[in-house]
Amino acid sequence: MKRKQQIGRLIYHIIIMGFAYVMIYPILWMFFASFKDNMEIFADASRLWPQNFDFGNYARGWAGFSGYTFGTFFKNSAVISIISTLATVLSSAIIAYGFARVKFKFQKFWFAIMISTMMLPIQIIMVPQFIIFHKLNLVGTILPVVLPHFFGVPFFIFLMMQFIQGVPRDLDEAAKIDGCSKYAIFYKIILPLMKPALVTATIFQFYWKWDDFLGPLLYLNKPEQYTATLALRLFADPGSTVPWGEMLSMATLSIVPIVLIFLMFQKYLVEGISTSGLKG
Repeated sequence: MKRKQQIGRLIYHIIIMGFAYVMIYPILWMFFASFKDNMEIFADASRLWPQNFDFGNYARGWAGFSGYTFGTFFKNSAVISIISTLATVLSSAIIAYGFARVKFKFQKFWFAIMISTMMLPIQIIMVPQFIIFHKLNLVGTILPVVLPHFFGVPFFIFLMMQFIQGVPRDLDEAAKIDGCSKYAIFYKIILPLMKPALVTATIFQFYWKWDDFLGPLLYLNKPEQYTATLALRLFADPGSTVPWGEMLSMATLSIVPIVLIFLMFQKYLVEGISTSGLKG
C-alpha cells in the first residue's frame, strides 16, 4: 500500500510539473528569446536555448526613445501603479467598512448601484470619462489615470465587505464600551484584521495598473510621461524592422516587479481569496 501511494504521488507530481511547464512556457520563451537576434527568433521559434547569447539587446532596449531611457518609463509606471494601488486599497477599505458596519439611508440602493457598476465594460465609460477630463484640462497629466482610484473599486469593495462581515460584531461592541468611535473601530480593530484582504487587493491592483495600456494611451501624450507598456508598443514601428530582441528584453524586465511582489505576498494572497474573515 505504501509503495502504491509513493507511485501515485510521483505520477501526481509529474502531471503537475507538466502543467506548470505549459503555463510558464511563454515566459521562458520570452526570456530566452530576449538574447536572440531577429533571424534566430523566427528561424526556429520552438527552440528555447539561444545559439549565441546577445546581451546587447538589453543595453540597446534600455536606451529607449526620444532621449528617454527605459528607466524613465519604468519610473512612470511605478509612480502611477503605487499611487493608484494605495488609493484603491484605502478608499475601497473605507467604503467596504461603511457598507458592512454603518447603517445609513438607502444603503441597499447604493450597494446595488455599486455592484451594478461591476457589470459595465470599460468601453462604455471610456468616452464620457475622457470628455470630463478633457473639459477639466487634465488630459496630458497623470491625474486622469490615478484620480478615479481614490473613489474605490467595486470588486475590491465587495471582497473586503465579505471579509469584514466575517469579523465578529462583538469586537465592535467591546470597542464602543471602551469609548471608540466608528472611525477608531475601523482604524484599530477592523483594518488590522483585514490584512489578507488588503494584501490581495494590493497585488491585483498593482498588477492591473502596471499592465494597463489603454489608460496611459488615452491620457498621456508626452514621451517623458509614457509608461513601460506604452514604451514597449513604440518598438513595433510599422515603417521599419521591429527589433524583437530589444522588445522582448524590456518586456522581460517589465514583469520582474510583478513576479517579486507575487512571491513576497503569495501567502496573504491565497489566504485573502480562500477565507472570508474570522468566524465568530
